[in-house]
Amino acid sequence: MARSIMIQGTMSNAGKSILVGGLCRVFHQDGFRVTPFKSQNMALNSFITREGLEMGRAQVMQAEAAGIEPEAAMNPILLKPTNDTGSQVILNGEVAGVMSAAEYYRKKEAYIPDILKAYRRLDEAYEVIVIEGAGSPAEINLKKNDIVNMGLAKLVDAPVLLVGDIDRGGVFAQIVGTIELLEEEERRRVKGTIINKFRGDKEILMPGLEMLQEKTKIPVCGVIPYFYLDIDDEDSLTERFGRKGKTGRVDIAVIRLPRISNFTDLAPLEGMEDVTLRYVSRAGEFGDPDAVILPGTKNTIADLLWLRQSGLEAKIVRHSGKGRLVFGICGGYQMLGESIEDPEGIEQKGSVRGLGLLPMKTTFVPEKTRTRVKGHFQKIRGLLGGLEQVEIEGYEIHMGVSETREEKMLWLRDAAAQGAPKEDGLCTDHVYGCYVHGIFDRAEVVEEVVGALLRQKGYCNEAVKAVDLSEYKEEQYNRLAGIIRENVDMDAVYRILNADGEK
Repeated sequence: MARSIMIQGTMSNAGKSILVGGLCRVFHQDGFRVTPFKSQNMALNSFITREGLEMGRAQVMQAEAAGIEPEAAMNPILLKPTNDTGSQVILNGEVAGVMSAAEYYRKKEAYIPDILKAYRRLDEAYEVIVIEGAGSPAEINLKKNDIVNMGLAKLVDAPVLLVGDIDRGGVFAQIVGTIELLEEEERRRVKGTIINKFRGDKEILMPGLEMLQEKTKIPVCGVIPYFYLDIDDEDSLTERFGRKGKTGRVDIAVIRLPRISNFTDLAPLEGMEDVTLRYVSRAGEFGDPDAVILPGTKNTIADLLWLRQSGLEAKIVRHSGKGRLVFGICGGYQMLGESIEDPEGIEQKGSVRGLGLLPMKTTFVPEKTRTRVKGHFQKIRGLLGGLEQVEIEGYEIHMGVSETREEKMLWLRDAAAQGAPKEDGLCTDHVYGCYVHGIFDRAEVVEEVVGALLRQKGYCNEAVKAVDLSEYKEEQYNRLAGIIRENVDMDAVYRILNADGEK
């Protein structure tokens, strides 16, 4: 049996996901076979495993930090919001249906056997399981039949570390109030607290920590400073959207769709020294970019209509008319076509006109495409012609089928060698699109894209160098582990884990 420790937060975005990733890397460095686990995740950033199963990106990040291959058992339930009151439910990596919040709340107790089966799979294969909670354990209206916070901690008998976010203020009230709202048995599970996102002089904080320990009778196990590392964020709470970064010679505008998904696709471009990558949600923010990227979305039709109503569609079409680069990924790719048909009401029954920048028609079908792919760019013309024969690797998650009479941009094969090769994507001289998430992950791809944009602006024969994404991620995870070791009492954590002396 594996030893377990659970990270719960006083609220959403308290830093649970990153802290779990950091602990996974610390335990991995210390020689343990460690895995993350989150029974229920709500996020639009998802990933496809080698087996073709879907899971949340946060657990993928944590698995990478643990030095292991992601698998759906690490996240048995993924909720992908389709609107303000409903979500697509992914159970054990496969679509279980679309449910309203009320319907899911009624059914969630029935998913406990699936959760425990996934947990036991990890329990048999690993020495340490680092569990992530969701939101807050003190949401008293949701505590009945809880399967992700204290309810799960009880099911698997896990001790808890409670994390509070001091950056948003009121951290002592957060922690004390959360503990006060717990039942006595639940309070006994909380073995330590952690203050996260601290800015300033820790000595000034010390009287508050002493009073916190006095009021809760629970030790403070760490104060983690506010830091920035380039690690995948869980969902739309990401600070990435509003970050004011460097100013590069290439300006790329990413359309921040209301239901934007898998914006991790843009991380390789964001990491380029020559690139300013900014997220645009209003026509007034559009400016005069060198390139526009339409990313993935959980609801293509609704977000396409929003694009039209916001005035951003006209901006994109005008931008394309100047011969400037437009690139669409997944739902963004579907929007670039001539029309989107939804005869069965998968998203919104009927037909919607697309942006008309690519000669194709998309039809929504009930079957969801979920696959990891490898392949290369085929004959590709125009601005990104230098991508011809460049290899790619990524994954597809979509409900639609796009049809065209034109030659496709990509040649792909199933990474698990389970299906026949296929073609994907479409391009004109300056408009490109495909279904492949991770299309920019290879250094050669992002170097050619940025190089082409520089050449279009008159910067000729300049070397463009992208970082090796795998090496870069390893560096970020190791830096994260260093921050955890420096600011968290790992001896106390190991005692809580009942592994003292085995580091």
